[in-house]
Amino acid sequence: MNFSAVLTWLTFTPLIGAVAILLSPKNEARIHRWVAVAFSGLAFLLSLWVLLQFDPSNPGIQFGENYPWIATFNIFYHLGVDGISLPLVILTTLLSLISIIASFGIDRRTKEYFFWFLMLEAGMVGLFLSLDLFLFYIFWEVSLVPMYFLIGIWGGPQKEYAAVKFFLFTLFGSVFMLLSMLALYFASGTGAAGSERTLDLIRLAEIAGKGGLHLTIPAMLVFLGFFVAFAIKVPAFPFHTWLPLAHVEAPTPVSVILAGVLLKMGAYGLLRISFPILPEATKMFIPVLIVIATINIIYGAFCAMAQKDMKRMVAYSSINHMGYCLLGMCAIMGNPNAAHAGIVGSVFQMVNHGLITGSLFLIVGVIYDRTHVRDIDAFGGLASQVPIFAGIMIIQVLGSMGLPGLAGFVSEFLCFLGGFGGNFDGYNLQIWAGISIVGIVITAAFFLRMIKLVLLGEFNLKWGGQMPDLTARELVTLVPLVVLTVVLGIFPGLALDLMNSTADRLIQIVTLKPF
Repeated sequence: MNFSAVLTWLTFTPLIGAVAILLSPKNEARIHRWVAVAFSGLAFLLSLWVLLQFDPSNPGIQFGENYPWIATFNIFYHLGVDGISLPLVILTTLLSLISIIASFGIDRRTKEYFFWFLMLEAGMVGLFLSLDLFLFYIFWEVSLVPMYFLIGIWGGPQKEYAAVKFFLFTLFGSVFMLLSMLALYFASGTGAAGSERTLDLIRLAEIAGKGGLHLTIPAMLVFLGFFVAFAIKVPAFPFHTWLPLAHVEAPTPVSVILAGVLLKMGAYGLLRISFPILPEATKMFIPVLIVIATINIIYGAFCAMAQKDMKRMVAYSSINHMGYCLLGMCAIMGNPNAAHAGIVGSVFQMVNHGLITGSLFLIVGVIYDRTHVRDIDAFGGLASQVPIFAGIMIIQVLGSMGLPGLAGFVSEFLCFLGGFGGNFDGYNLQIWAGISIVGIVITAAFFLRMIKLVLLGEFNLKWGGQMPDLTARELVTLVPLVVLTVVLGIFPGLALDLMNSTADRLIQIVTLKPF
């Protein structure tokens, strides 16, 4: 393999697998499943290879691939990876592989299902590696279509409504992203020789840092265009209403990807595009983002507390936990130590949320596959019947609550550390961080309530004989996520060391301070 093209192979290996499935016999479900596993597994191995070759001390782009694509408009096929994107790429390939293995229970229209799943993986990986805004937008849209079909065909009773709502919300955001993208393109140069317009993300950040972006509309409008698109994906209040229904109606493996990866695309977009290219608008918008982050944390926790459907509860907890990511980002304009803690905490929270919440959706899926019930009040005493399942569920629930020693604690601590030290220009982030702590208490309350009602107490004899412990396939999907939750909780430096230098570089770009 050409070393310089490893990111292309990483991006398009799932797409090659999708084409292979498309050419396979229609009714051979076994072939569809194992072809999907093979190509998704290969993509995961490629991401690990990139990790082993990655230099954490280098804050810049590594493994770059930059080739002319649409030369007339100065658009390039530009891929690269740094300390912010690499953890998300590995998370994507890992959760995609696990979700495909968890999809072995899908027995209807398997050819289409695994085709769309691999297409989705290619779109997600490509987005995290894109360094040209046009290419970023292409992968953003590519990831939209497969998710629409995966929910709309293989989902629950309201699958069509959930899929259309997801599609319309995301498409609505995409329109605003496109308009902001065009504004940046025309602002980046005159089109004359020596001042070519560009959509290269690295070049745009450099131009912005030198005051060379000549926008014909206020920068805040351009920022808001991107923010609407990214906030819908996060999802940030008040753009969150599509998420609970999409999770409830989606098949379990699709919910894993939806929570574990797709939500991160919005938060990543803020860090990769909005903050470095529009730093002045970022500074103006931070006070609003602080409020939105606080609402996400508290509102998401209270909504989760009110749910009886376990899948809906975990879905609302995602709104809560992504609020921590936004809170950490708000620290970027504060003192250097707080800014660093907030940014690395935000990225680490994205990774941990994918690991922990992804596993919680798998856990709820195990119960639903056996009983076809997700009502929290319908169970009781399961720990005495399925001890392995109970042990895994308790570990991941505690991880989501932020128990010290598990990965969730480290990232939440760093986000709050950034929040409590992130005062700037008269905006007291400490007050909002203090208010957000209420969300931690409520999160503990609803998760402990779930453990009590599902695992403890007397066993509900209604489920006698219907609740065997975890199968080998279920263990294969859950154990890696549990192990990573524990390992990254004890040795967080394994992940944080990848992010540190790139986070410092991002802070320097956004705040226009010496690096």
